[in-house]
Amino acid sequence: MTGTTLRTLRIVSGIVLLAVGLIHLFLVFDGVGGTLGVLFILNAIAGVVLGVGVLAARGGLLRAALLLGLAFDVVSLLALLLALTVGLFGITEVWTFTLVPETVLIEAIGVVVLAITAGLGLRRTQTV
Repeated sequence: MTGTTLRTLRIVSGIVLLAVGLIHLFLVFDGVGGTLGVLFILNAIAGVVLGVGVLAARGGLLRAALLLGLAFDVVSLLALLLALTVGLFGITEVWTFTLVPETVLIEAIGVVVLAITAGLGLRRTQTV
C-alpha cells in the first residue's frame, strides 16, 4: 500500500467526519432544539475535531483520531438507526425528516472508509 493511497483515504475520512459534524450543526440551525439540539451540537464539535485530527495528526495521535473517528461514526449511525426504528431517548425519527437519508448514506460510507483507513493506518505504523 502506497503512502498516496493512505493519504487519499485520510482525506476522504476527514471529509466524511467533517460532513457528519456539519450536518448535525445545520440541523441545529434548522430548528432542532432541546436535548436533541444539545446532543447535535456535541456531535458537530466531535465531528469537526475528529475530522481535523484525521487530516492533520501524525503518529500516535493519528491512530487515536482514526479509531475515535471510526467509533464516533459507528455510534452516530447506530443512534440514527435506533431513532428510526425503536426510538432513542424517547425520540423517534422518520425517513422524511431533513437530511435523514443523506445522513444515513454518508455515515454508512464513513464507517467503511474509516474502517479501511484505520486498518491501513494501524498496519502501516506497525510495519515501519
